[in-house]
Amino acid sequence: MGNRKRLMAEKIKEAKKTQYFAKLKGCPSSPRKMRYVVDMIRGMEVNRALGVLRFSKKAASENVEKLLRSAIANWEAKNDRKAEDGELYVSRVFVDEGVTMKRMRPAPQGRGYRIRKRSNHVTLFVDAKTND
Repeated sequence: MGNRKRLMAEKIKEAKKTQYFAKLKGCPSSPRKMRYVVDMIRGMEVNRALGVLRFSKKAASENVEKLLRSAIANWEAKNDRKAEDGELYVSRVFVDEGVTMKRMRPAPQGRGYRIRKRSNHVTLFVDAKTND
């Protein structure tokens, strides 16, 4: 690894120490369905977001709730203390497209219809309101 590349890698590593996030990779639902759930909690305070996800009828909300709890735990581990009420909020959250499994389904007259089983990757960042 060259000197410039190593310096940049160290800079990125230092920047990640002040960010608190969790990733969910390969979640077996379409990115469009997941984005609908993620848009509901973007920018919310974490306790309110957990409540919204708990009572949402969307199946994807269970995965996002688990991911949010993981991000909160990551924040608590890096800061060596428990998060207080109203201290944390969802600063950034985004959904990327994952791998698409391609399957064939029998169709009339000897044809085959293609089925696309989509997946997604979710990244969720939390931050303390005192840092603003």
